Amino acid sequence: MGNRVAHLLLLLVLCYGLTMAVGLYREEKEDWRGDSEETQTGREQEWFMLQDSKRVVKTDAGDMRVLRNYGGRIMDRPIHIGFITMEPRSLFVPQYIDSSLILFVRTGEARVGLIYEDELAERRLKIGDIYRIPAGSAFYLMNAEEGQRLHIICSIDPSESLGLGVFQSFFIGGGTYPTSILAGFELETLSTAFNVTTDEVREIMTRQQEGPIVFIGDSRAPRLSPWTKFLNLKEQDRLQHLKRLVKFQQQPSEGEEQMTWSWRKLLNSVFGQENKKKGEKAGKSPDSYNIYDRRPDFRNNYGWSIALDESDYQPLKHSGVGVYLVNLTAGSMMAPHVNPTATEFGIVLRGSGRIQIVFPNGTQAMDARVKEGDVFWVPRYFPFCQIADRSGPFEFFGFTTSARKNRPQFLVGSSSILQTLRSPELAAAFGVSEDRIDHVISAQREAVILPSASAAPPDEEEEVVAKFEKVQKVIKSFGNGMIMGFD
Repeated sequence: MGNRVAHLLLLLVLCYGLTMAVGLYREEKEDWRGDSEETQTGREQEWFMLQDSKRVVKTDAGDMRVLRNYGGRIMDRPIHIGFITMEPRSLFVPQYIDSSLILFVRTGEARVGLIYEDELAERRLKIGDIYRIPAGSAFYLMNAEEGQRLHIICSIDPSESLGLGVFQSFFIGGGTYPTSILAGFELETLSTAFNVTTDEVREIMTRQQEGPIVFIGDSRAPRLSPWTKFLNLKEQDRLQHLKRLVKFQQQPSEGEEQMTWSWRKLLNSVFGQENKKKGEKAGKSPDSYNIYDRRPDFRNNYGWSIALDESDYQPLKHSGVGVYLVNLTAGSMMAPHVNPTATEFGIVLRGSGRIQIVFPNGTQAMDARVKEGDVFWVPRYFPFCQIADRSGPFEFFGFTTSARKNRPQFLVGSSSILQTLRSPELAAAFGVSEDRIDHVISAQREAVILPSASAAPPDEEEEVVAKFEKVQKVIKSFGNGMIMGFD
């Protein structure tokens, strides 16, 4: 009897161990493929698309929505993508947030005011301009144009976030909507701090009810708001007025601005007098950088690409975020490549195409068609390529999680790593002769951005198609045969 019980216990232990082993295997597989085998086919194609859109601001004067990235074990650093739309003659009221922003002006013109090194500077931004707003820095954003909407794409870096959402705004000015951060203090406290009556404090704390984005100087504005009066001031007076609202003290720290509130100065300055020294200049923040004014880092007959890093635009260093822009002609392809230092986020600006991403085990992770407005991301180390539809050019803009020079490694093309690795050892790895591998690797004469078969001369079209199919077979063989540790 005792032996039978012992055998039964042993059998139960073995079954439990087998179950755990299978479970761990399935978990590992799901980590790389995005889901279980049963549901993978329908959902894996969406894994690398950012589709969780949340509208964080909505008023008659504009809105802001954010595509949230939840990260995960293969995400070296999550970044959210924001879209700001502002009607003509509108203002995103002064605030500071718990995340740094990098703005990219897609259409329209903007005016941004920013507290920088204890001073306030204003910059005018046009199409293609890139501008950084550090976490904790007070700023306002305005569309001063009469007849054009303003569209801004921005990266949102949550590394300094309080964890209260995709980001947390602290509105400096406000009333019933939005609520000013000052409203949290007792009226008597503010009255004493400002050295004014409680009625005066109550008036400025209750008038604004139009939302975070308001019309200014426009017939659609319900009344002459405080922001309309503010923006009707001369530029120098406007900058000094906002500076009186907010006062920062800066403590330098290893290259990054460490800005903290001086509440006593803030409360004393709202109704106080600013003793400006004669000849004192408004604060200077870094200028914007226009990506369209830059010469492409790479260009051929099939497209061009631009990449900005900290050596090109120094404010990127503080956020640790890079910026890029790619334009592919109809039917052309950004050659299969790998980013060894950063995760990449892309936003389709124009046209349509396909994004193909590959898992480390050599299987396909995603082959998705994308169009204008779609957002995708590619983890660090994962091979991928972008292919333009034959209907027209394909343009996409994006951010990377490193401000250092990326140096992507191309897997195919005349400048690929296969060209550099060409050797008897590489031929042996593929299990073919040196002549065979040399023939396949050297078939593509272009680099980085490759032509479609239709772009080749008529007498070479059939040969190019055949060679490209051979390259695909070789790469697939390389993925399945050389990457160890995955099933």
